[in-house]
Amino acid sequence: MQDTAGTWLMTSLTTSPLLIALMQTAAGLPVLLLGYPAGATADIVDRRRLLIFWQAWMLATVAILSVLTFAGIVSPWTLLGLTFLLNIGAAMNNPAWQAIVPELVPRSELPSAVAVNSAGYNLARAVGPALGGLMVAAFATVMLGAGSVFLVNSLSFVAVIFVLYQWRSKPLYKSALPAERLSGALMSGLRYLRYTPDLRATFVRTFTFASFASAVWALLAVVARQDLRQGAMAYGILNGCLGAGAVVGASLLPRVRQRISADMIVAGSSAIFAGTLATLGLVRNVPLIVVSLLAAGFAWTSALSTLNVTVQISTPPWVQARALGTYQMIFWGGVATGSALWGFVAQHISTPAALLAASATALASIPLASRFHLLEETPPDHAPYALNRAAPQVVIEPHPDDGPVLVTIEYQILPEDYSAFTGAIHKVRDMRLRNGAIRWGVFQDARQPDRFVETFVVDSWIDFLRQRERFSAPDRALRDHAWSFHQGDSPPTVSYMLYAREATGD
Repeated sequence: MQDTAGTWLMTSLTTSPLLIALMQTAAGLPVLLLGYPAGATADIVDRRRLLIFWQAWMLATVAILSVLTFAGIVSPWTLLGLTFLLNIGAAMNNPAWQAIVPELVPRSELPSAVAVNSAGYNLARAVGPALGGLMVAAFATVMLGAGSVFLVNSLSFVAVIFVLYQWRSKPLYKSALPAERLSGALMSGLRYLRYTPDLRATFVRTFTFASFASAVWALLAVVARQDLRQGAMAYGILNGCLGAGAVVGASLLPRVRQRISADMIVAGSSAIFAGTLATLGLVRNVPLIVVSLLAAGFAWTSALSTLNVTVQISTPPWVQARALGTYQMIFWGGVATGSALWGFVAQHISTPAALLAASATALASIPLASRFHLLEETPPDHAPYALNRAAPQVVIEPHPDDGPVLVTIEYQILPEDYSAFTGAIHKVRDMRLRNGAIRWGVFQDARQPDRFVETFVVDSWIDFLRQRERFSAPDRALRDHAWSFHQGDSPPTVSYMLYAREATGD
């Protein structure tokens, strides 16, 4: 309702397609700027309190917008500014909101839970735009109608805050170590994302899909008002068609996933969106446009639920909100970039030209994006292998901030196992780096060719302990495979060395 009323209010304040399209940019830009820091915050603080704070922020922002709209003193730039502030709250709220889903259902049910969550969201998107358009149309002026929608939205946050206040969370991952500082959480999350190929592939597919799909959301109001000559109610219904198709998609998605791979779901969704964009650009027959929007809604929820699940099953609990924040940042970055681009083309050439260009982009993306394969939905076990794993036995008792820490592991490897061992140990590299190491290497002794030394460096002793705590069952499998090539009655020799700083004295 908020999106519909806000966008329609903008169409009454200005005829500029660029300013109208910038409503999507104002909605997406905060996530682009804050998605990852929001995820880092959600990984290191109490998520329940965080959610309550940002729900209160959004309540206050939309209440101010309501008052200004009722007073008739809202301008296009005021509307854009308050929409931007409202979506700062959404950007800071969303990673924590997404990350609590695994706390509510078993991990094996996560794909279905995400689909159900998506169905709830898209049911609101199906009903909300029609209700928003109806409320705007029910009043004598757009100002009064939009102001009423904004007031209802501000009141709705009270119910959400009440539910969060009553809820008692049970985090899946509770570290025995002190919480990371925000700067450290940002860096450790970036290392994890950098050295996890499955996530990188998902992010490429997400940005590509969002950049062309954004043309529908950005220009649908322009099509309804200027091309179809329809009012707020018709725009709400057209917007609701996208949501209705999305609800159908969410209900059928579990069966679709049993028959079609994640890669094919996203590729098929891209093809459907290409058809919808071409229809909006070329056709003025309302029933045909309605059918194409229903199909686009189906494709929307199918693609985004699949991408969301891929992110969630690719990440362990300790970094999950950061991964989801990055996912949302990349998605809304694509939306914001695409909305601004297609709005610019619509203003300087024409709306049909912008929609057809977006359709061509969607078709071109299918073969290009297919090179980035998505993780199939068999959730790996990312739980810590031994949460209370004992700290290594040392003579010196390090301070948590002491470091850097150099860890060396010595192996005895037969000459005939050289290729197999180096292949296995280089798979260990990404595991070390994504769990906290800042540097890694493996070396062969030139004087004793069967002696190999693996080394990695961690910033501090506390970061080294965190790295050990994050060690999961798949990580152990990688390490054990590399260790299996070691010859000798005892396991590889491990040393822990602290950086020796220059002594200072009087």
